[in-house]
Amino acid sequence: MSKPRKPLKRHESLQPFSREHHQGLLLGWKIRKGIKNGVSLEKIKSYNDWFFEKYLKPHFEDEEKYIFPVLGDEHVMIEKAKSDHERLKELFSVEQELEESINSIEEELERHIRFEERELFQLIQEIASPTELEKIAELHDELSFVENRALVYWE
Repeated sequence: MSKPRKPLKRHESLQPFSREHHQGLLLGWKIRKGIKNGVSLEKIKSYNDWFFEKYLKPHFEDEEKYIFPVLGDEHVMIEKAKSDHERLKELFSVEQELEESINSIEEELERHIRFEERELFQLIQEIASPTELEKIAELHDELSFVENRALVYWE
């Protein structure tokens, strides 16, 4: 039997990104709930499209602009994170084969967020200088999440 995971201590400059990750994990929950309840794939896609444009796309851009430079573009973890971002962008843009793309979004977004939280952010906060961490906190404006009540399908 595996031991329960201890919560990760996140540096305060990275905490806003972690809170944004929480919304991404909730998107996966919403997708699972919608599929279980037989919600139309088009309705789920409408919400996903809104979420991607309003929150996920700017989140990816901010990570790439403010966090990833700490390790540099050639670092294997940064290459993986950027590759994940590109793959997720592709999945959110799919217009056909919605069932496959929505299921892939749910699985791959969660996997990506877990990777960033458990591995990438952990490494960054260990090796970033105090100045680099301060700069991240100074430059990044947390994306305050406000639910789009018009598109809610999981309640």
